[in-house]
Amino acid sequence: MVNLKGNVMSSTNLPMRRFVAPLLAVAVVLLGACAAPGGSDSGSDTDKGDASSLDQAAYDKEDADRTATFEGDPAQPYLQYLPGGEMVDPKPYARTTPGKVCFSNASLSNVWRQTGWITMYEQYKVLKDQGVISDLVMRDAQDDENTQVSDIDFLIKEGDCDAFIIAPATVEATASAIGRACETGKPVVVFDRGTTETCITSFVHSIGGYAWGIDSASFLADQLEEGDTVVALRTAPGVDVFEQRWAAATKIFKDAGLKVTDHITGADPAEIKSVMADELTSGEVDGVWVDLGDQAVPAIEAFQDAGMDIPAITGEDNMAYLRAWDELGFNGFAPVYSNFQWRTALLAVAMLFQGEEIPKDWTVPQTPITSDELPEVIKANAEMPDVHSARCGCEDMPSFPGPWVSRKTP
Repeated sequence: MVNLKGNVMSSTNLPMRRFVAPLLAVAVVLLGACAAPGGSDSGSDTDKGDASSLDQAAYDKEDADRTATFEGDPAQPYLQYLPGGEMVDPKPYARTTPGKVCFSNASLSNVWRQTGWITMYEQYKVLKDQGVISDLVMRDAQDDENTQVSDIDFLIKEGDCDAFIIAPATVEATASAIGRACETGKPVVVFDRGTTETCITSFVHSIGGYAWGIDSASFLADQLEEGDTVVALRTAPGVDVFEQRWAAATKIFKDAGLKVTDHITGADPAEIKSVMADELTSGEVDGVWVDLGDQAVPAIEAFQDAGMDIPAITGEDNMAYLRAWDELGFNGFAPVYSNFQWRTALLAVAMLFQGEEIPKDWTVPQTPITSDELPEVIKANAEMPDVHSARCGCEDMPSFPGPWVSRKTP
């Protein structure tokens, strides 16, 4: 494995304060290739992501993988993987000199992606110092699939890329360009969102959207009683990971006998608060489920604005939600879409350059944050801004915590 050196940050307890959520200047969409419409959409049984569209085999696999034993050191989750799968022969890609890595990125349009890019770039600096990678060139498609196709073709035409990393804007539209990258004979590592192109060298990803949905919806089902009402805040229709999260949640809520109303919000804080205000005036809300952590804080504020007790609300591992949960004391749960996969994608290329085999399907752990772990996570991230992802897997980097605090992206 690549030799990583680093220091673990020491931190102090976060002082208690009344929570005030930051409102992002831009609506945040984790898989932002699809523009999300405003407005609400109730009646989950008519949506693409309902239980009838659930892929039962994929659901069952991801459910099992949630409790699987991963290969590798738990202290380095970015290098862990599920054992038993096909491994990539590194011989065609091994190098005796540092290689140039070309990265086609879907976007930097939200805080999850910005945290990931900081981590990837800081990992690149380590690998450059070690003489493994000579350069890392990133082109930002700004959530436009056509721009990304052009970006990939530009990088291919330049002819000086020794490896390609691609975070697709969309699954289908970028497939042909990814295929052309494969035709160069250089390794092609895809991460985050998938692709229908089968030629890629490795696909790096968390366990998946079904696992995320199972984790979060099971938490609410365990807290509530049959007949209770859940408001589901959904970011965007038609995005594979979001649809999987919603399909899993729909199944679990139905099995638990919970009533569910769902709304497409585009992750817009104003829209979320408006939706929640309407729900609170029309009836009792016993729990709130979100398909993206950034939706949780505005929902929490809606209860505060109405002077009502905050019920069980799920979120994610962004510090804004975690601090609200810690300080306000509501019943919370944070499923995770592992941010450190950005680091894993670059390490995958580095390992191939060094003649080390990697998984063809590289599944990294996806470990939720529970109430028992919350105080420790809060303490460990005391210096971090609210936009930081607690499961960054970046704490052992030599430059930690500076770039993650300053949020200055290369």
